[in-house]
Amino acid sequence: MKPAEPIYLDHAATTPTDPQVVEAMLPYFSQVYGNPSSSHRFGRRAEDAVERARDSVAQLLNCARDEIIFTSCGTESDNLALRGVALRAIAEGKRAHIFTAHTEHHAVSRTAEQLARLNLARLTWLTPEPDGTIAPHTLQAALQRLQPDEIGLVSVMYANNEIGTVQPIAALSDVARAHGALFHTDAVQAAGQLSLDVRALGVDMLALSAHKFYGPKGVGLLYVRRGVALYSAQTGGGQEHHLRAGTHNVPLIVGMARALELAYADLPARVAHYTHLRDRLIDGVLSSVPGAQLTGAEKARRLPNHASFTFAGIEANALLMYLDLNGIAASSGSACNTGNPQPSDVLLAIGLAPEQALGSLRLTVGKQNTAAEIDYALQMLQVAVERLRKVRQAHGIA
Repeated sequence: MKPAEPIYLDHAATTPTDPQVVEAMLPYFSQVYGNPSSSHRFGRRAEDAVERARDSVAQLLNCARDEIIFTSCGTESDNLALRGVALRAIAEGKRAHIFTAHTEHHAVSRTAEQLARLNLARLTWLTPEPDGTIAPHTLQAALQRLQPDEIGLVSVMYANNEIGTVQPIAALSDVARAHGALFHTDAVQAAGQLSLDVRALGVDMLALSAHKFYGPKGVGLLYVRRGVALYSAQTGGGQEHHLRAGTHNVPLIVGMARALELAYADLPARVAHYTHLRDRLIDGVLSSVPGAQLTGAEKARRLPNHASFTFAGIEANALLMYLDLNGIAASSGSACNTGNPQPSDVLLAIGLAPEQALGSLRLTVGKQNTAAEIDYALQMLQVAVERLRKVRQAHGIA
């Protein structure tokens, strides 16, 4: 029977803002409303809130407070990292050389492509393994191409948004460091599920977006290790160490810090809950839906909340529509591309044929999901795949 309330299984796209986060933000909309750059008491109170948030985030990331740059989202953070290095290289009479993969979020891959097209950077694509992993030996071989007059920048995401694969970031950053290259990671999907200790990860830059871990939309951050020089891609005032001009969004910055605190206060319990539901999904789909194939890494090396599949003889948009009509919210991959009839760059990069890539489904669980919801989703998915295949057969489509 269709559930009374829709079942949300698209937490990789966004998460609901935690009520405790909303409560923390509310005073900064109408009570503590000063501009943090103003010198009067209204401004000082707002500035104090921003700096307390910075201290909280820095503690959770195990870094210094002046290594945190507040931005509007993960995409802006990724852009600042890549463009910041490219502009710095030009200013120093050099050229950036970016090493990344087609499995990256478009915030990285398309930014790298544009910089290369404009001859602002040299670009080397890294070839992923079939599960989406970038192997250290692959990066090692690619970095042999780094020239003395280039500033190397490796950008590999911590955890993939479409297929859930978790990368060996510490090992990859070791390789980059050995070749004198900087290392940036898009950790947007990892936040609230994996450790964000930047010292242990060995990264030079790390991007986050609050709405992926029960914080508000419209705010993110970029960790930039001390000693890493960037040029601002957004000029104006001197906010954020002259790296991100614009008036601080105080309520959202406060909300992001609170969301991150909550996420890591009960991390073991959250991860255990996610993992239980994820494994129920993966095992249920693979055992009950003929022609289902898990995409990405095996359970031990994928995000705790992430299950992704392709289904032979199924078109993803039709599958998503059927699930939605029956009370299940899911996606075919990146929320930025849902509804796009073109096959996913990520799935093509790991070796899937275009017709396979067009039959992809991503199910990502969250705090409020239950085992009963997962069981209903499995039942509906089995019915949906069977019916959609019969429709194709009736129309003579292989």
